[in-house]
Amino acid sequence: MIVVGVDGSLPARAAVAWAAGDAFRRHQPLLLVHAVDRQPYQISKFPDPDRPDSLRRTGQRALNEAVALVHERQPSVEVTTVLEDGAPALVLRQQAKAAAEVVVGTRGLGGITGTLLGSVSDHVAGHAEAPVVVVHAKSRPVHGQVVVGVADTPECRPALAYAFEQAALRGSTLRAVHAWRRPVRAFGTELPHEMEEERAAREETVRACLRPFTQRYPDVSVVEDVRYADAVEALTRTSEEADLLIVGSHGRGVVSAALLGSVSKGVLHRAPCTVAVVRGAG
Repeated sequence: MIVVGVDGSLPARAAVAWAAGDAFRRHQPLLLVHAVDRQPYQISKFPDPDRPDSLRRTGQRALNEAVALVHERQPSVEVTTVLEDGAPALVLRQQAKAAAEVVVGTRGLGGITGTLLGSVSDHVAGHAEAPVVVVHAKSRPVHGQVVVGVADTPECRPALAYAFEQAALRGSTLRAVHAWRRPVRAFGTELPHEMEEERAAREETVRACLRPFTQRYPDVSVVEDVRYADAVEALTRTSEEADLLIVGSHGRGVVSAALLGSVSKGVLHRAPCTVAVVRGAG
């Protein structure tokens, strides 16, 4: 099951459209979720019976429009809806417990700092076991390329598994990007042979990380991209010609080590394409 946050905004509609396509490719049902958040408005849960509950009515309208969009894009995808009172972060987190992935737009009604990188995504990405996919509303051309950040860390393996699956289902090339910087020396400069030795070692490390997945997905075309650069800068530049960028996150259940890690936070702010944050084991 793929869970999608719905709030009636254009980015949320883009998230629904993206999720519909992914549900079709992965043979997964869709669950569209709208949280009726009364707190900002201090609106009673039990309004005057003679007056309609405007927040629930608005939420139901957003869900109905999202269902129509799914049927338009992918008529064969099974879709259900949930309209639930509560804070969006908690509602999505509850609904996502058994999800294959969670999909949200880059901006909700509260804007990027108040929604994507605020309480909603903090809670979902910090606690959801499933990948969290953040979709941009702006229409982009299809490039036929999926990009994944590679590091020799345990949390990278789930991201690689997700990336290879996405590339295989899309028939896309997979670009595996590994970027590194050496600590600045107090005195002296880097010697060319030292740089070449380290590059060779890192290239071998990347090949070792990829090997189990290239064996499992022999039909996926993989480009190994090892460069001396800042990781966020390298991933952001590469994502300009990507349909999907995938990064791993620590599986420690805390925001600072999960979604808001420096690389994940950096690419979410700067990458022009859809970004998936995949939580590591632990």
